[in-house]
Amino acid sequence: MVTPIEVALVLVLLALLVGAYRIVKAVKPFVWNAVLGLIVFVLADLLFGLSVAISPLTLLVVAIGGVPGALLVILLSYLEVAFVAGLFVL
Repeated sequence: MVTPIEVALVLVLLALLVGAYRIVKAVKPFVWNAVLGLIVFVLADLLFGLSVAISPLTLLVVAIGGVPGALLVILLSYLEVAFVAGLFVL
């Protein structure tokens, strides 16, 4: 015999699964942008010797901006405006 508690637990589990699916679906493009941006950083370092400091802020810019964001970060790093590798500011 199925009790009301079991039915409620199944409904809660189903709601959690639907919520998790929607979160993963929303975050997926940002993860792809971040991965593509890191690939652009590696290619820029290998082909042109342009180093970029990888930080949470860098990943955020690349995740939101995609490849154009990665190119902007590389440009700012090249001009030594921001995201400079090896530069630590306290």
